Amino acid sequence: MTKKIIITLVVFVGAGLILKRFMPSMGSVDWEQKFARMPDNAPPKWMFRNIGEIHDNTDRIIELLENAPAQ
Repeated sequence: MTKKIIITLVVFVGAGLILKRFMPSMGSVDWEQKFARMPDNAPPKWMFRNIGEIHDNTDRIIELLENAPAQ
């Protein structure tokens, strides 16, 4: 049992060190340009596009509800 805990802690510390090392460089990445270069059927591009569509639909629904007559 303690061996599993130690291994889990080592994995989390290692992941934290890796993130700490590479996170500063992730802020300078132009993600919009990266998505634009992907093929249309790439899962990240598909997901990004669908999230945008969901956001637009939500805005339209909220607008319709706000303009609907009170019952």
